[in-house]
Amino acid sequence: MRFQGKTAIVTGAAGGIGRCVAEILASEGANVCAVDMVELPYSVDGVKGYKLNVTDTVACKAFYDEVATEYPTSDILVNNAGVTRDAMTAKMTDEQWDLVIDVNLKGLFNLTRHFGPHMERQNSGSIINISSVVGEFGNIGQANYAATKSAVYGLTKTWAKEFARKGAAVRVNAVSPGYTMTDILKTVPQDLLDKFAAQTMLGRLGQPEEIAKAIVFLASDDASYITGHNLSVNGGMRL
Repeated sequence: MRFQGKTAIVTGAAGGIGRCVAEILASEGANVCAVDMVELPYSVDGVKGYKLNVTDTVACKAFYDEVATEYPTSDILVNNAGVTRDAMTAKMTDEQWDLVIDVNLKGLFNLTRHFGPHMERQNSGSIINISSVVGEFGNIGQANYAATKSAVYGLTKTWAKEFARKGAAVRVNAVSPGYTMTDILKTVPQDLLDKFAAQTMLGRLGQPEEIAKAIVFLASDDASYITGHNLSVNGGMRL
């Protein structure tokens, strides 16, 4: 029960990695505010669903106010919400570019701009930003997605410095999953999935639970001396 009495905010929590994170945190005692664009398709003790568009600045401020009023502390923020709109650069539309930038970067900023200073004031907290192996190595047809996930590293290091600059025990880290069997990959042809798996030292794709456990580790006091770090969880991809 590492998170007994703590409050966690998890975005993109309706499924995949976000759902796994929410469920693990709740199973260890946290009060979890699970954020997504849709109603949660599951019910778990300790997990409360919130419909929120993370690109909506006004709605994000209202959500922060609600959480700050309802719970005595805000201890964990997992910025997991993200989208892809893939296309070769020459064929990528403004709409594809703008949506990915808005969700993956502005959405991350919209919540951290409130919860980060809140954690600084309370002198404790852990923020985990979800990047990607694509942010580390790039990927053909994903210029928009790669740009946002690379930017997460800069934001993570900046916020690790900003929120702790006055001595507050606020930690900010990133997790970069490798190819993981979430709904996004379920539309990928099997021959490509096999190719991705062959690029890893472990010879397989990741499972959402495996990524979630790494995120939960960074959220916990077990990682109390880790900040400004990117944890790659990719099965030894591209070693």
